[in-house]
Amino acid sequence: MNTSQTDLDQLSVNTIRLLSVDMVQKANSGHPGLPLGAAPMAYVLFSRFLRFNPNDPHWPDRDRFVLSAGHGSALLYSLLHLYGYDLSLDELKNFRQLDSKTPGHPESNLTPGVEVTTGPLGQGFANGLGMAMAEAFLAAHYNRDGHTVQDHYTYSIVSDGDLMEGIAAEAASLAGHLKLGKMIYLYDDNLISLDGPTNLAFTEDRMARFAAYGWHTQEVPDGNDLDAIERAIRSAQAETERPSIIAVRTVIGFGSPQQGTSKTHGSPLGDENIRKTKEFFGFNPDDSFVIPEQVKQHLAQAGQRGADLQADWQNRFDTYAQAFPTEAEQFTRSFEGELPNGWDASLPRFTTADGALATRQASGKALLALKERVPYLFGGSADLASSNDMPTKGDVSFQPGSYHESNIWFGVREHAMGAALNGMAQHGGVRPYGGTFLNFSDYMRGAIRLTALAESGATFVFTHDSIGLGEDGPTHQPVEQIVSLRTIPNIIVLRPADANETVWAWRVAMTKTKSPVVLILCRQKLPVLDQSQYGSAQGVERGAYILKEAEGGNPELILLATGSEVSLVLKAQDELQKQGIRARVVSMPSWELFDQQDVAYHHEVLPPTVRKRLAVEAGSPIGWHKYVTDEGTTISMNRFGLSAPGEEVLEYFGFTVENVVKKARSIMAGQPEGIEKKEVLS
Repeated sequence: MNTSQTDLDQLSVNTIRLLSVDMVQKANSGHPGLPLGAAPMAYVLFSRFLRFNPNDPHWPDRDRFVLSAGHGSALLYSLLHLYGYDLSLDELKNFRQLDSKTPGHPESNLTPGVEVTTGPLGQGFANGLGMAMAEAFLAAHYNRDGHTVQDHYTYSIVSDGDLMEGIAAEAASLAGHLKLGKMIYLYDDNLISLDGPTNLAFTEDRMARFAAYGWHTQEVPDGNDLDAIERAIRSAQAETERPSIIAVRTVIGFGSPQQGTSKTHGSPLGDENIRKTKEFFGFNPDDSFVIPEQVKQHLAQAGQRGADLQADWQNRFDTYAQAFPTEAEQFTRSFEGELPNGWDASLPRFTTADGALATRQASGKALLALKERVPYLFGGSADLASSNDMPTKGDVSFQPGSYHESNIWFGVREHAMGAALNGMAQHGGVRPYGGTFLNFSDYMRGAIRLTALAESGATFVFTHDSIGLGEDGPTHQPVEQIVSLRTIPNIIVLRPADANETVWAWRVAMTKTKSPVVLILCRQKLPVLDQSQYGSAQGVERGAYILKEAEGGNPELILLATGSEVSLVLKAQDELQKQGIRARVVSMPSWELFDQQDVAYHHEVLPPTVRKRLAVEAGSPIGWHKYVTDEGTTISMNRFGLSAPGEEVLEYFGFTVENVVKKARSIMAGQPEGIEKKEVLS
């Protein structure tokens, strides 16, 4: 033991270890191996470096800590309890049980002190990238000479599994390019994964790989050497132009009879093994959830220091606010999830005189207007900004030396982009957005799902939304993606029908802070719907609305559509009227928003007495049964598309006025085809 590594340090580390394994043992479920091996590095980080105030987990200038290896959640919960967060010992004893604040993997919206929801490996790694990007942007945007209001580190503990995941490679590459020197990652290098030794599948030189990414790399040969870990972190802090990764050689399950084996990765130690583990660390094997009083007092000091640091920061911020009142107000509003006064005043309003334009184009114009008035709107595209119609300002973007710029070049890294947006949203102070083609949402689905679970307010912009994409063919034409995204809980999917609906979709996105919003936009040009002739695009806020009533009212048929298919059914409505069929057109850009409305509004838009309905959407029909009833059907896609000009592909698959009329007539004749008869909205 080094001279500065005291008996109290060691007792504290062992208390963290055994508190964690007691949690796993009581639950008879969990991962004891990581806490036993990684507790020393976590202790050094929390006791000697991390700036936090357990009484205010949302202090804007705190250091961020991400447990990317979220399966080791028992370690994090032990740390949060011992360092003074509002997480009781009873909650630790309720680990992995119903309604506890200690779920199997960390959840940021549930447990005080958990910065971001992690568990699927690699996600936390990329969340940390987003947090570090947000810190760099905010520091460049708000800090002034003699006034520093944003200046913190982003730390993470990552595992072998994290580094194996492709998302980590994407994130590490971008972090190195951006020279994010305040990212410091501790790698729990224990040579073991769930199925066995890592040398069965993971034998590259990891530190050489990260050095090639542009990272500062170090190795600590003994994961129990607290002072060596401290020296490595201090060296990482001294490196200001490269993110840092420290490979700490640990022993999984250290101190247990099964140490160094995969048996400790994901299963409780068992009664006999846990007794022997406690004896190894000098604890009474008959006691559980033991916290020595001297450890409790010792670890409380870090939180007390954090409270003093926050008080000092608040004093400095008050001085800053006197000198820079506008910036201080923006800073406060942004971290409180609020928008500036007049944030929507410059949003465009389109008329038929503007001519046809794609919803991606309308989105780009709306986004430009928003960025003029919301300086903390922060995002970009996965190398498709020109196709997504996202602001670029030429070659100026968020880069080393230009961290104040709000346009991000993510590169072709969809998955890392999605997780980084989640990290930005969880960091606070920015409104993140990111764009790519809808078909590539599959690459980032894991990140989108966690963003929804974490209740993060990120906006995902997906263009090129259907077979209307045309010549690029079925590899790029999304079919199942829209319904796939709709199945994710706590998400709002919007597929606007024209330019004005697109603007209102952005209004929705800007006002949702507890759920991600997905904007699904088309490539092909669409007519601007005359707001004096049709229902107001403000109906987007309610998910669905009557766009055009049947002539004379009293509809006998309802035509529902989203996106580019809305203008199609409007034409079909005219033709049906000529044939004596009274049809109402309902634009339905968001199922989720419509489902949130009350029954009275549902019945206003979709009267239960009008059960003959036809839904038209150039995507999978799954889910539409809820709205079209057992007397209706869909025109949709049950197969992949084709490579040809977009209009020809749409015609080939029946997205024509003639086919809509034909289907509508068959419904009126009582012969609907192709709809699954399930529970419907009545």
